[in-house]
Amino acid sequence: MTIVRSAIFTTCLWIWTLSAGLVLLPFLLAPRSVVYNLGFIWSVVALWLLRITVGINHTVSGVIQPDPSRQYIYALKHQSTWETIFFVAAGPRCAAVLKQQLRYIPIYGWYLGRIGMVPIERSAGAVALKRMLSAARRYVSVGRHLLIMPEGTRMPSGRTGRYHPGVFALYKYLDLSVIPVAHNSGLFWGRGRFVKTSGTIRVEFLEPIDPGLDKEAFMALLQDRIESAAAVLHEKGLSERSA
Repeated sequence: MTIVRSAIFTTCLWIWTLSAGLVLLPFLLAPRSVVYNLGFIWSVVALWLLRITVGINHTVSGVIQPDPSRQYIYALKHQSTWETIFFVAAGPRCAAVLKQQLRYIPIYGWYLGRIGMVPIERSAGAVALKRMLSAARRYVSVGRHLLIMPEGTRMPSGRTGRYHPGVFALYKYLDLSVIPVAHNSGLFWGRGRFVKTSGTIRVEFLEPIDPGLDKEAFMALLQDRIESAAAVLHEKGLSERSA
């Protein structure tokens, strides 16, 4: 049944994405805020489909935006596709730091680029970093928050990837507080896994890291906060699955 339910979800998600994407193509000419609202609707429906077909729910703890008058950089643990959908639906309006190649995916990439993203091409080295910082500043100047996944690639729940220094570059250059975000989505929607497992994904918004730390102190604190919380959520998820 798990395989069947996963297949139903995947089919429904593709139908929803393609049909909405094609029907709404003219809206790519609309203001960016309108396109972002369409992305919000797409994400809400995607999470609903996941809930009714596979049985994956989620719960959120912590304060998403401690000060509504301020902008933040959200440093998000990366385990699956799920958190990228979730953040558009539940988080504040962000410009995400994402691989440049994603913009070239038909339909999905068109909307992604129009919603607003900070493209990064790691192979370009220092040039890519300068472009990332410049694009990030433009979005911050118009009131957007930023979203970055410091590990850069999806990791299984319970494991830690290498934290890349791009998050520190944003933190230092933009002088913004960073909110670490932990979760355990990989237990239910793992990297490269077609089969999804029913259960409740737990997301935790952690205490912000204010500006002023040097690189070594910042990177150590960020990783410790995210990984410590993620480890607790991982164990909770395992115990709930076995109950």
